[in-house]
Amino acid sequence: MKKVAVIMGSDSDLPVVEKGITELKKYGVPVEVHVFSAHRTPEEALTFAKSAEENGFGVIISAAGKAAHLGGVIAANTVLPVIGVPIKASALEGMDALLSTVQMPPGIPVASVAIDGAKNAAILAVEILATGDEELRKKLWEERRKAHDSVLEKDKAVSARFED
Repeated sequence: MKKVAVIMGSDSDLPVVEKGITELKKYGVPVEVHVFSAHRTPEEALTFAKSAEENGFGVIISAAGKAAHLGGVIAANTVLPVIGVPIKASALEGMDALLSTVQMPPGIPVASVAIDGAKNAAILAVEILATGDEELRKKLWEERRKAHDSVLEKDKAVSARFED
């Protein structure tokens, strides 16, 4: 199975990113975690991105706040899918990071999830890997079934509360 890299621009992003790491581990996906800054450690970020494919990665999750250039720097140096997680880290409540993540030039895509949406980034990474892995696909469908059943249980409880 291919690995997923989780790269964050600062260790202050870790509380958000951990939700995604936990989700990847739940699915049994190998994960490698690093702190590389697009601005403070650009050479290390570049080296990681350029060698990611040969190092066994299938997807890269990039979490960054404020200017949030990390996802773009990584995407510019690999053809692996890059999923950006904009982090709420400034007075702009993460909107700056969201716009930096999604406003990529043609030919250098970075998929994006919601502000602080590391769990969904992990699930999207699993979905990408599952295109070539039947076991992962089964695990994803099982989680969808559980979510479905949970909503129906809540519906039943709420409906019962207001019965005449």
